Amino acid sequence: MFRTLGGGDLPRISTQPTHPHPLTALCDEGTRLYATALSAGRVARVDVQNAPCLLEFALLHPDPDDPNSLRPVPPSVALAQRLHPLEREIQDRRRHSVELADAFEPFMAISAQTPSSTHAITVLEGFDRINAALNVASAECHSEVLTVQPGGARPSISLTQALEREQPLIDRGVSIRTLYQHTVRHSQGTLAYVERISAGKVEIRTLEELIERLIVFDRTVAFIPASDDRRVALELRHPGLVEYLVKVFEQLWRRATPLSDDIRYEATPAGISGVQRSIAQLLVEGHVDEAIARRLGMNVRTARAHIAKLATTLGSGSRAQLGYLIARSGILEEPAG
Repeated sequence: MFRTLGGGDLPRISTQPTHPHPLTALCDEGTRLYATALSAGRVARVDVQNAPCLLEFALLHPDPDDPNSLRPVPPSVALAQRLHPLEREIQDRRRHSVELADAFEPFMAISAQTPSSTHAITVLEGFDRINAALNVASAECHSEVLTVQPGGARPSISLTQALEREQPLIDRGVSIRTLYQHTVRHSQGTLAYVERISAGKVEIRTLEELIERLIVFDRTVAFIPASDDRRVALELRHPGLVEYLVKVFEQLWRRATPLSDDIRYEATPAGISGVQRSIAQLLVEGHVDEAIARRLGMNVRTARAHIAKLATTLGSGSRAQLGYLIARSGILEEPAG
């Protein structure tokens, strides 16, 4: 234990702050005491007990002439002590930036000499990178967006992301045409989303069956999935590829029904609906229940219910017999409603 020349113990001052805060947000008591110490040249140790931050931040130091007092560290000195490591970090980061630029300079030169066709197809892996690329393309879009959204009800997070991306487009007057499958007509979440984006140049149509997901911006860049789980996508900028996909979209668009119109199926003489006719076609092509449900944008249970009704209508007792009866019945030759 240190003692003064007079034999008395030095008063103990806790350096643990009871109200932690950064130096840039000095507490009211600390601000007052530091200003008092600067004005008077010192402050009593006992007064600092309510502002331990002054000792923690080294704004006060022991008074060599009076063990019961503390002297202020000049603010210019305190500031320099704090700025020095920050300036050193800034210099280190600047040096690192220069080193990175130097490291990539040879590759930039190679890239500049490479024909632009090599960038016509970009593989995007992971939802974050896919969404980032979509956001960039959306921000650069000026006139038109074409989208194909197969499947039934979309997850709420997907609808939220789509709304965040499309609202600025709508506000800029960009034309948006979207194709869904008929099954979304029974999805309250999707219908609510559609209602929110209905303002502006937005058109929505539905089809019974669609191709995979497709998004085209200004007929210059297109996005398509490259894996079944959609965790990998392709960004296409080759004019020929994009134009081909636009033509596919236009063909589907002409066959689709506006969302505001009712879907009217003309049943066959046997009482088979248009949905069941589509299922019959997929059954004949050899698709399993899961694939049929995915193609028609419905859940597997609904698809199986339609298959069971189709089997009952045709008098089938097995899956193999059902395919035979479908082919024999001639229902696939009926025009779709």
